[in-house]
Amino acid sequence: MAAPEERDLTQEQTEKLLQFQDLTGIESMDQCRHTLEQHNWNIEAAVQDRLNEQEGVPSVFNPPPSRPLQVNTADHRIYSYVVSRPQPRGLLGWGYYLIMLPFRFTYYTILDIFRFALRFIRPDPRSRVTDPIGDIVSFMHSFEEKYGRAHPVFYQGTYSQALNDAKRELRFLLVYLHGDDHQDSDEFCRNTLFSQALRENTYPFLAMIMLKDRRMTVVGRLEGLIQPDDLINQLTFIMDANQTYLVSERLEREERNQTQVLRQQQDEAYLASLRADQEKERKKREERERKRRKEEEVQQQKLAEERRRQNLQEEKERKLECLPPEPSADDPESVKIIFKLPNDTRVERRFHFSQSLTVIHDFLFSLKESPEKFQIEANFPRRVLPCVPSEEWPNPPTLQEAGLSHTEVLFVQDLTDE
Repeated sequence: MAAPEERDLTQEQTEKLLQFQDLTGIESMDQCRHTLEQHNWNIEAAVQDRLNEQEGVPSVFNPPPSRPLQVNTADHRIYSYVVSRPQPRGLLGWGYYLIMLPFRFTYYTILDIFRFALRFIRPDPRSRVTDPIGDIVSFMHSFEEKYGRAHPVFYQGTYSQALNDAKRELRFLLVYLHGDDHQDSDEFCRNTLFSQALRENTYPFLAMIMLKDRRMTVVGRLEGLIQPDDLINQLTFIMDANQTYLVSERLEREERNQTQVLRQQQDEAYLASLRADQEKERKKREERERKRRKEEEVQQQKLAEERRRQNLQEEKERKLECLPPEPSADDPESVKIIFKLPNDTRVERRFHFSQSLTVIHDFLFSLKESPEKFQIEANFPRRVLPCVPSEEWPNPPTLQEAGLSHTEVLFVQDLTDE
């Protein structure tokens, strides 16, 4: 989708677009083009604005609502350098000056009256600027059309944003006021916000601003038509004279940052220790809870075992009470059975041939020595007696039907663990 848009760009704009994308890493070509168009294809300003956004500084095209910084202009230690108009020299120069003086006086008087009257028709636009970014981009465009692109990089942002950046980065801020219809430069300073704050007297006007005594302060003023070499010398002098303030502020800020980092490290160490203590306490609570649940489980198992044993004993007693009487030894229908228990003990009792094998099982079950679950086996022939109801024997047979003789030895096989 980006190809059709690139066909509308010049070769220079296309190169800037690709260079901006390479420097910022933005994948969307549309976004790159939109950002460059916002900055009037000034790649340096666009890249700087993008880097500021990555550092958490809002874009100049989307500033957060904040209270603008106030600039201290009342400092009596401000370095001021005013370039006056050159005085006429020689008889010819003074003669020309005196001849042109009435015309110059009349021209500027009429011009001042016209400007005074114009204020009632069109108020000062500096008091009603609604789009400072658009004004800056428009000025840069007209400036470059008239003077070319060989100029310092202009800050693309509002005056308050420039002050905030200079304060945050502890750098000098050089403010330039420009106008076209002044005899040197006038109109631009009437159409900007910061001309009212810097108290200029003549144009062109330069103000050097820096953070001094924790306030953004004007530390140098350069007014009038100044030559390039003289401008560099004056700016260097102002910066050298005030460099100690920036160094001191940098040291204080670094100390504050170190204190903040130390406090943050201490807070992090405290939080880490607190989390470690909380983790230990959590593990202790979990261990106590685990032991409590284990003890409850053991206690419940004990209670369940006691109830089971009690139920088993009650069942044994019921079986014992339900047993029929033991036949006498001289009863011809009686059977003498010797039981060999799993613990090698022997138990002897008589039963009647007509009784069911269930009676034998109930008798053994009622004994304290017998296991909870068992089966009864005969040895000759070896077989398991069906003493309890099953699918094969719903009604267990009698002793006679099971083929038992008058005297038998039966074996009790423990099935509790099976």
